Amino acid sequence: MPTTIVFETHSWSEDNDRGIATGWRHGRLSERGRHLAAELGRRRRDNGITAVFTSDLRRAAETAEIAFTGHDIPVLHDWRLRECDYGSANGMPAAELHTHRERHLDEPYPGGESWRQAVERAGRFLTDVPARWQGRRILVIGHVATRWALDHFLDGVPLEQLLTADFAWREGWEYHL
Repeated sequence: MPTTIVFETHSWSEDNDRGIATGWRHGRLSERGRHLAAELGRRRRDNGITAVFTSDLRRAAETAEIAFTGHDIPVLHDWRLRECDYGSANGMPAAELHTHRERHLDEPYPGGESWRQAVERAGRFLTDVPARWQGRRILVIGHVATRWALDHFLDGVPLEQLLTADFAWREGWEYHL
């Protein structure tokens, strides 16, 4: 029986409001983000979720805390679900950072990692899931790199295609492992 992975992005952050590419900086949810995190909880608490896995970056962890505090669903933090590490570019304007994102498919950002490295890191999370969560429905709260890992490893989408596609936010994606 396959494991169902529901993916949700972390809620809207103060850096999103300012157009900042947070990367490996922790960031904080904005007022809008806290409201969206509460909505995520209402949407997913009774959705058959048996565990929540979240990036350990504050904006993702805060999303999970708001959504699931006071409920019996375990929330587990995993550093492998982090966003791409933009190195010295963490915290720069997102529009500027992503202008030439394709340059960093395989070439790491100065002091950071490449998109391929970030996706591979997040993809390693998937190898551990079946040991404990086989046949269950789990929620993963993460970032662009997290979703790209799911799209790449579970749906076979080439990274080159993901790099140029619009992220197209929505209320969750489902994958089967």
